[in-house]
Amino acid sequence: MMDMLAQSLLALDGPTSMVIKVVLWALVAFFVVIGVVMFFLFLRYFNLWLRAYVTRAGISPFSLILMSLRKVNPHTIVEAKISAVQAGLDAISTQALGAHLLAGGNVTKVVRALIAAHRARIALDWDTASAIDLAGRDVLDAVSTSVNPKVIDVPDPRRGRITLDGVAKDGIQLKAKARVTVRTNLSQLIGGATEDTIIARVGEGIVSAIGSCESHKDVLANPTLIAQNVLRKSLDSQTAYEIVSIDIADIDVGANVGARLQADQAEADLRVARARAEKNRADSVAQEQEMRALTQENQSKVVLAEAEIPKAMAEAYSRGQLRATVK
Repeated sequence: MMDMLAQSLLALDGPTSMVIKVVLWALVAFFVVIGVVMFFLFLRYFNLWLRAYVTRAGISPFSLILMSLRKVNPHTIVEAKISAVQAGLDAISTQALGAHLLAGGNVTKVVRALIAAHRARIALDWDTASAIDLAGRDVLDAVSTSVNPKVIDVPDPRRGRITLDGVAKDGIQLKAKARVTVRTNLSQLIGGATEDTIIARVGEGIVSAIGSCESHKDVLANPTLIAQNVLRKSLDSQTAYEIVSIDIADIDVGANVGARLQADQAEADLRVARARAEKNRADSVAQEQEMRALTQENQSKVVLAEAEIPKAMAEAYSRGQLRATVK
């Protein structure tokens, strides 16, 4: 083709033909440069393409060159694609891998998670795994937890609390520790509540279960009553985990909260009674003082009345209304 183009250029004459020759020679030079660049790029990624070809990854040399031009690391894409194909995940396309890498995702971790899920027969597709990774969750750890459930201590010792304290209906306090076995619920991992929510819900459920027991002896005799009551509440709803089991690791008897409350109530009642008695005494004293004042007032009135008698007698003498009788 290049020979034919060169012969056509040599056959052209005249001013117009000179312009055409310049344009055609420029095009020839452009394609030659492009060809040389593509050749050197091909040589650069030849070993990488050869690995992909041998492993049936299905990545062409042109795709490797385009990855380089789009600032996509071809080595990462090829390694991920080879791992996926060798594991039997042929549905993952090279374009999807490149797009996820450009979006800031961890292609290697997502592919490893898909391989682990595929081997464990867990339903997980590329779209879900890539969305989990872009959401900031560790998709590989999520799949690992789904395959190998992990144990969560309730309460969390890192938060400063050692036991969950509940009070039975007989007033006896019980201090419990629980271990919750959970596995990841991949379908709710995006937007689901985290491990802290599981710890809070289980702790609340254990305290409530202890409080619903008639006697602390029932709990000590059969601690599984607490676990059964907690499991019936579906505490893992809307969370990223599925509760497998709840085991009471330790339970101890604490203070007699009922007796202490009764003592406090008795002390409060005694204080109220004392206050009422003091009030009644103060009322009696005040009433006594009031009666004394009233007596003094009445005595004053008697004295005033007695003082009016001589005056009245004197007025009667002066008016001739009163005469002295001599025997």
